[in-house]
Amino acid sequence: MSASKTNILKPWFILGLGLIVLLLLGQFLRFRIDLTEEKRYSLSPATEEILSGITEPLHVDILLVGEYFPGGMRRLQKSLEETIRTFDAYSPERITFSYFDPLSLPASEQEEFILDLNEYGINPTNLFVNQNSGQQSQLIFPGFLISDSEYETGALILKGEQGMGQDEILNQSIENLEFELSLAIQKLINPGSKSIAMIMGHGEMSEDDGYGLVEALDGSNELFKVPLEQADNPDLLSNFSVVFVEGPRESFSERDLFLLDQYVMRGGNLVVLLDAVQVDMTKAGGEGTVALPFDTGLDNLLFRYGVRVNKDLIQDLNFGFFPVMAGNFGDQEQMVPLPWPFHIQAGRMQDHPITKGLDVVNLRFVSSLDTVKANGVKKTPLIFSSDFSRILPAPARVAFSDMEQAPEVSQFTSKNLPLAYLLEGEFTSLFRNRFVPDGFDSKDLEESGKGKVVVIGDGDVFQSQRSFQDGSPLTLGEDPFNQVTYANRLFLRNLVQYLTDPEGIIMTRTRSFKIRPLNKVKVAEQKVFWQVVNVLGPVGILLIIGSIVTWNRRRKFAKKSSKA
Repeated sequence: MSASKTNILKPWFILGLGLIVLLLLGQFLRFRIDLTEEKRYSLSPATEEILSGITEPLHVDILLVGEYFPGGMRRLQKSLEETIRTFDAYSPERITFSYFDPLSLPASEQEEFILDLNEYGINPTNLFVNQNSGQQSQLIFPGFLISDSEYETGALILKGEQGMGQDEILNQSIENLEFELSLAIQKLINPGSKSIAMIMGHGEMSEDDGYGLVEALDGSNELFKVPLEQADNPDLLSNFSVVFVEGPRESFSERDLFLLDQYVMRGGNLVVLLDAVQVDMTKAGGEGTVALPFDTGLDNLLFRYGVRVNKDLIQDLNFGFFPVMAGNFGDQEQMVPLPWPFHIQAGRMQDHPITKGLDVVNLRFVSSLDTVKANGVKKTPLIFSSDFSRILPAPARVAFSDMEQAPEVSQFTSKNLPLAYLLEGEFTSLFRNRFVPDGFDSKDLEESGKGKVVVIGDGDVFQSQRSFQDGSPLTLGEDPFNQVTYANRLFLRNLVQYLTDPEGIIMTRTRSFKIRPLNKVKVAEQKVFWQVVNVLGPVGILLIIGSIVTWNRRRKFAKKSSKA
């Protein structure tokens, strides 16, 4: 082979050999470099830990399928696809995906499948799209299903707070994709990992007997009803990740308070849902009734921790409705919706992992909360009332007749009242410098400790309402009269997720992706300039490179001819 041919083939041989080496290395070395400012294609350490526990391939069915999607919805669809690809890059086992349209099923199977999706919180949404024939409605399912060889779960991905615009909801939904997908994977590979206690013996959970908690948390947690009178050791409650005190109607003894206090001092997570006043709705007709304050014995404990549940009721103009019998129509009883400011539709949330992007939470007869000094305790309000609220000190009148006229807006002068508080930090025991109750040894007393406490002035926020047809408890957050489902269920799940693992995947909900729209003024002013650059620039670069190569070859061969 001549020297000239060798010189020509040598670079191509080196290039081919290099490509083969890179392909071989790619089979053994896996790495990614994320150059985006927000680390859009990187995962949190908690998510990476979950992915490391995958022992078999997973498959994701993307249900967000449709034609003529607007740009924002296509961006959500593409972002979910990119998130799955990122998960696959970090996972020791393959994570594949495909698109599936529930409406492609035969009519005989569609209804059952849609009901199954509802169990995962995936509800169909009407999307209006622009087509050549005009604007048309399209039914979409903004969620996904993920499965292994044995189990399946799913999640809704289109979520946002009340009052948000469409672009804000879509952007926030994209920010939460890592959380939703990693949480679903965690359910598949590690179900039933936490134990949760529901305190009994003080008239708790009288409305649904705990069904709201059980239904919302079952499958990812083990729930136990725990009567405190049977506990004889402060360490007993330490076996539970979270302890719920839900709407007690009777007083807690010093012994009960000691057990709850020591649970917090030993690093426990206590959730107190407290009604500070009693309301008998069976007497709200006619002349009405009076909401009276009552004492559960928990006030001193919560006061020591830094919060106080006031003996009052909040009314809000962002209210729900209450069904009231309005006589008969023929031989049928007639029920009408009554505007009811005591049922608050709270849609203003703190930018916190528990509540970020949360939709409306329904609270019924909620009391106001105040904070008091508690050294070492950080107090974070989670949910707020609207800009038009007012406080009615107890005893407060509760009567249907008061709602016969529209509420006067001028009377609702309070705004953004905190309805739920998260307390974190170093707590001081209620029993510090006090005698411990009979039956306990003073040596068992922990005078301080790091824990977390959540206080909500509504004992019913995690209790299910009942069906009008058969009286059975409904899904948590479902309103039997207004035919809407509030975000109480999701609020509960986020709350438990944060309390049990505050540095885990729940922190991915704090991610923020910036929307960077083009500067419309610059676009208008510099449009022609950038069009010329984009069209002629590549051609000019090629001409310059070609000229340099041609000049270099001429110079090279000119030297060879002169030597010859």
